[in-house]
Amino acid sequence: MRLGIALPLDFDTEPTNDVFSEGASLAETHGFDSVWFFDSLGRKRLSFDPLIGASVAAAATRHIEIGIGILQVPIRNPYELANRVLTAHLICEGRLTLGVGSGSTRIDFEAVGKNFNDRMNLLRDGLEIMKKLWRGEEVNGIDLCPASVTLGGPSIVIGSWAGPKWINSAAGNYDGWIASAYFSGFDTLKNGIKQYKEAGGKRAIVTNISLAFDSQSEPLQDSDNSFHLMCEPEIASERLEKLKNIGFDDAIVVYRGSDPIDLKKITSLVGK
Repeated sequence: MRLGIALPLDFDTEPTNDVFSEGASLAETHGFDSVWFFDSLGRKRLSFDPLIGASVAAAATRHIEIGIGILQVPIRNPYELANRVLTAHLICEGRLTLGVGSGSTRIDFEAVGKNFNDRMNLLRDGLEIMKKLWRGEEVNGIDLCPASVTLGGPSIVIGSWAGPKWINSAAGNYDGWIASAYFSGFDTLKNGIKQYKEAGGKRAIVTNISLAFDSQSEPLQDSDNSFHLMCEPEIASERLEKLKNIGFDDAIVVYRGSDPIDLKKITSLVGK
């Protein structure tokens, strides 16, 4: 199973100018397969623009995949967003994987004057507009004229916690599916991957997996209906193996420990 990590690596300290480039370079050096940037507004904590972070990380690395999960399409203008994504796609030199979703936090929508109840329609319509623009089509007088190396846009994976509609759409119309471990226990993840694979889906990713080796938890148990790695390394390895055995291809961890992060110790969980 491929292993990714969320950036920045130490979110609870004051960031420095090289927080993205250094973190991405360290992750690549230590054998991670991917680095990921999350998207949020209005959560009463410091957050970063994921497309800018992805672009900086790509410029500092050579091979590692650059992922965004989950970009909230409904709270943005799809024309402006399509242009920003296309720029990041160019900078990432084909390594960008764009995770998109409807969003689930009402305050993010209120902050930009969008109706939270319209999020599913906004996601569907926004994706259709962006895909047309990335193909070089003109939409409502706008033509982004994508460069040949960016034509068609980046790989798109759909973020969805539950429900057949978007999981099936991820399987049939897009490049993969992302489930959030932060909101899903193991049984929920198991049911979701079963549905995704039965619908013909290929790449399946679990993101937002909390990890800390200085925490204690009972073996193979979830907390507050979330799948986590807040446990000893041996137990963490067992949990990741369970994800692999039910069909997930990628696991994206988020370090939440109080001790200094040990990237080598994390990659050893999957035998790297």
